[in-house]
Amino acid sequence: MATVTLKGNECNLAGTELNVGDAAPQTTVVNSEGLADKVVGGSSDKVQLLVVVPSLDTPVCASETRAFNEKAAGIDGVDVTVISMDLPFAAGRFCTAEGISNLTVASDFRNKDFANNYGVLIADGPLAGVTARAIFVVGKDGNITYKELVGEITAEPEYEDAIAAAKAAV
Repeated sequence: MATVTLKGNECNLAGTELNVGDAAPQTTVVNSEGLADKVVGGSSDKVQLLVVVPSLDTPVCASETRAFNEKAAGIDGVDVTVISMDLPFAAGRFCTAEGISNLTVASDFRNKDFANNYGVLIADGPLAGVTARAIFVVGKDGNITYKELVGEITAEPEYEDAIAAAKAAV
């Protein structure tokens, strides 16, 4: 079982740990815009950049979402989705307030299928039940070409590495 830390305290992750080369399971999340279902993972006509955050209602997650909205959303052939456990209504308000319009912000609140299928569900500690901070790039063939599980939940990911991996997968 994989682990991450929250301010130095270890947290276990639940679900199926995925790594580069593994097939990315197709999973349905809820788009914050219109509450429509969105399928992520699996093969697609675009490369998928899946940005996983605990909650948009924290400074690090908000900053990360703004950064990907600016840096990654303009890459031709890449579909960017930010996934959290936030309710879609709260995520929608965040997007409106922050001007997030270049990517999809979605929620895994209904059944935590994404978090379990990708091994990023925090199983214990103060944040039990939300997602760890992670990045997955899924190639058009449905296989994971890049993964970053951020070891410390309060730290930001390696933006440039994720963007370079998404561009390379196109």
